[in-house]
This record gives sequence, structure tokens and C-alpha cells, in this order.
Amino acid sequence: MKKTAVNLNKLIQDFCLLEQKITELKGKNNILEIKLDESNRLLKFSQNKEKHLTEERDGMLGTIKGLQNNLQQQCDLRVENEKLKSAVLDLKKQNEAQVEERKCCIQRLEKEMRALGEQHQREMDDCAKEMQRKLESKDFELKEALDRKESTLEEMRQKMKQQEKEKQSEIIKLQMEFSAKLARAQSVSVMTQQQPQASGLLPQKIFKRKLQFLQEEKNKEIEALRQRVKELEQQNLHDTYISCSICMNHCV
Repeated sequence: MKKTAVNLNKLIQDFCLLEQKITELKGKNNILEIKLDESNRLLKFSQNKEKHLTEERDGMLGTIKGLQNNLQQQCDLRVENEKLKSAVLDLKKQNEAQVEERKCCIQRLEKEMRALGEQHQREMDDCAKEMQRKLESKDFELKEALDRKESTLEEMRQKMKQQEKEKQSEIIKLQMEFSAKLARAQSVSVMTQQQPQASGLLPQKIFKRKLQFLQEEKNKEIEALRQRVKELEQQNLHDTYISCSICMNHCV
């Protein structure tokens, strides 16, 4: 009996302990359930936050990608800008070199132009001197030619005067012959006096025709000589003009 009582007490004690443990376990279980609910809420909040953060991350990744692209474009633009700056600098140097080269070329051309101008001036001076010398020589030749032609013209004038004198002398001689024949005709016999008109008119007509013929021949010769003098004077002027033109062209 005593052993049974002891066991009962122990059983009660064990039961109390068990009940206490059960109560504790229930409390712990409640706490765990509370914690589990809290954990579920936190998990759900974390999942929502994770989803939100994932969305933000994706947005930020897109933004970062865009920024990276912009940065890459800026880097590319910076590189291209550096290349353009280098190209502009090279072009500037080339332009400065070309400007300097043009200046040197212009200075060289100016020197050459001055040298050519001086040479041309010397040639012009030499040409002027040569032209003056040739003109003086040609003037002397023309004077000699003019003197010779003037002498020729004077000879022709003298010849014309001489021929005119000879023609006048011949006309006077013919007039004297006519007078002599006329005097002889007036002293012929009576038979001859019966026909005075027939015998007197014939010598007069012959003499007048001959005198007229001689006068026409003299006029023709005088006109021919005058024409020859005129042609010689024109030829002289033409030769003078041609000589001056040739001299000017040779100098030019």
C-alpha cells in the first residue's frame, strides 16, 4: 500500500510536471505560433519588400545600364572629341605651315617680279637705246635716200626744162621754116599765084598739124614726168613709213 501510494504521488507529481510541461509547451507553442505568424508576416513583408527591391533593382539596373551607355557615349564622345581636337590641332599646324609657305612663296615671287621688272626695265632701256641708234641710222639712210631722190628729181626737173627748151626751139625752128616757106611761096611764078589758096593752105595745115602734134607730145611727156615725180615722192614716203615700222617692230 505504501508502495502504491508512493507511486501515486509520484504519478501525480509526474502528471503535474507533465501538465506543467504541457502548459509550458502550450505557452511556448502559442509563443511559437505568434512568432510563426510574425515570421509569416515578416516573410510576406520581406517577400514584398524583396519584390519591390527586385523591381527597384531592375529599374536601377536599367538606369545604371542607361547611365553606363551614356557614360560609354560620353567616353566615346570624349575620345572622338580628343581625336577632333588633335585633328584640329594638326589642321591648324598644317594651315600655319601653309600660311608660312605661302608667305615665303609670295616673298619669292615678289623678288622674282622685282628682278623681272628690273630686267624688263634694262631690256626696255637697251631697246630704247637700240631703237634710238637704229632710228638715227635709219634717219641718216633716209636723208641720204631723200638726197639721192631729190637729186634724181632735180635731174628730172632739169631734164624737163631742157626738153621743154628743146621743144620750144623745135617749135621756133618750125615757125621759122614755115615763115621761110611762106615767103618762098609768095615769090613763086604767076602760075603758082593763080592757085594761092590751094598751095598756101596746104603748108599751113601741115604745119599746124605738126605743131599741134608736137605740142600734144610735149604735154604728154611733161605729164608723164610729173606723174613720175609724184610716184617717186609717194614711194619715198612709203619707204620712210615702212622703215620706221620695221624698226619699231624689231625693237618691240
